[in-house]
Amino acid sequence: MDFSEHPLDDADGVLLAHAIAVDGRVLKKGHRLDPETIDLIRKEGRTSVLGARLGADDVHEDEAARLVAEAVAGPNARVARAFTGRVNLYAATRGLCRIDEALVKAINRVDEAITIATLADDTACESGEMLATIKIIPFAAPKAALDRVLAVIAKAGRPAIRIAPWQVIHAALILTELPHLKQSIYEETARAIGSRLMHLGARTPVIERVPHDRTRLARALADIAREPMDLIVVAGASAIVDRADVIPAALTDIGGTIVRLGMPVDPGNLLMLGRLAGRPVIGAPGCARSPKINGFDRVLQRAAAGEAIEALDIADFGVGGLLKEVGERPLPRAAASPGPRRGAPKSVRNVASVVLAAGRGTRMGGPVNKLVREIMGKPLIGHVLDAALESRLRALTVVTNTDPSVRLAIGGRPVPVVVNEEPEAGMSRSLAIGLADVPEGAEAALVLLADMPGITPRHIDMLIDAYDPDEGRLIVVPVWQGKRGNPVLFDRRFFAEMMAQTGDRGARDVIRAHEDVVVEVEMPDAACLGDIDTPEALAAAEAAARAQGLPPASGAPLPAAGG
Repeated sequence: MDFSEHPLDDADGVLLAHAIAVDGRVLKKGHRLDPETIDLIRKEGRTSVLGARLGADDVHEDEAARLVAEAVAGPNARVARAFTGRVNLYAATRGLCRIDEALVKAINRVDEAITIATLADDTACESGEMLATIKIIPFAAPKAALDRVLAVIAKAGRPAIRIAPWQVIHAALILTELPHLKQSIYEETARAIGSRLMHLGARTPVIERVPHDRTRLARALADIAREPMDLIVVAGASAIVDRADVIPAALTDIGGTIVRLGMPVDPGNLLMLGRLAGRPVIGAPGCARSPKINGFDRVLQRAAAGEAIEALDIADFGVGGLLKEVGERPLPRAAASPGPRRGAPKSVRNVASVVLAAGRGTRMGGPVNKLVREIMGKPLIGHVLDAALESRLRALTVVTNTDPSVRLAIGGRPVPVVVNEEPEAGMSRSLAIGLADVPEGAEAALVLLADMPGITPRHIDMLIDAYDPDEGRLIVVPVWQGKRGNPVLFDRRFFAEMMAQTGDRGARDVIRAHEDVVVEVEMPDAACLGDIDTPEALAAAEAAARAQGLPPASGAPLPAAGG
């Protein structure tokens, strides 16, 4: 690859090193020059451009990234389209993300031009969550290096990245009791462990309470083993301190085996893993009654995904096993966010939102502002604001026009409202007014349209999770089946450029001008494409909500209104 300053007379086919603004348009980084664009650049007074010319032994960044992504992707890992030398992998189903760490390291050691970054092994994932990103350092990969990477993967004979779907349908939880313990402790334990099991796909678990006695527990285990259970968890009233203690002894008394007692994870040291009639039995440590991440989650998730877990696997949990100071948030809202993850959490991002609600809605027809029209007994804008307020957004500003009915529809929701006195100036005017009101401490802003009632807290939080200025992920765009939608998250460094836009284009030109820092996030449904512009779209969304049995004004996620 020839990366250098190229005279325009010899620039045909050169890939631009940096974006160039010419004749009212932006030629993005990586744009392949042709005679037409060369003439445009020449008219700007330039005589040369900095860029790259690929040689016969170079593979274009998009093609190289695609080949590597397809080679490393295993079961239930979906390969997205290539863009700017990057291909992302997404979970095609809920389950446990399994990463072959040795293989990923081997790939990254071949050549600096070919990189792959993944989630940590044993990460619980939701469908649509990003698993990995393959990035070719612009603008091409040496063919020899690419061939070596593909050979490493082929020799391994196994995928580097896959999703093991949750397998547990029927689970049992046995609680042992001692006379001196309060009933609230048993209730707290049942609630925490039961919630974990159901989040991993199990139906409401069978819960039994027996005295903390070897004989009585053995009898209960034997009875449970006759049922079609996929997993058994025993939460003792007292910690397991020896293989001869009550829980391990009761298990071996009825023919079960102990795989491992104790593990190098804190909290979670005093965990037992056993087997009974071919199914896993987990003796839960005391920390399992807490909703915070702990060693119990690692073993439980492996078992729930049907993944093999042996004594040596648990022994290897020690690196990264110090969880005592991890301030993970509690268990997620029901079916709304990914489950607990091991390791240090991402830093909490300070992301604000600008809700654009000043449009005239002329396509809806009639004298009533479309944002106050209702679906399932709640105004369109009410659905959007409630989703934003329940998400991890740190601040919210609503931009309205002078129509007082919109303020009435907002009701008592604790959101500041600013007024666009000139809505006819287009969406860009509302955007500028809203961005001016974003708190100084906010790192980024999510631009949210008030006529998208299918957007939920989960959609918003997925976009916030993907935002990472340290990794150059500065603009976050939701995608459904290859189509980009809304809302879109922008790093603060783009605010001035966004506020300089005119007309009704919003910030689309800003996205196009900075494709190199755009990250696409695959959404779990088409809600990101579903704005309500017509009476027909409103009626369809209402009908879909009723078909799903959603109660009026319930706050339950609405079906996508379009897509």
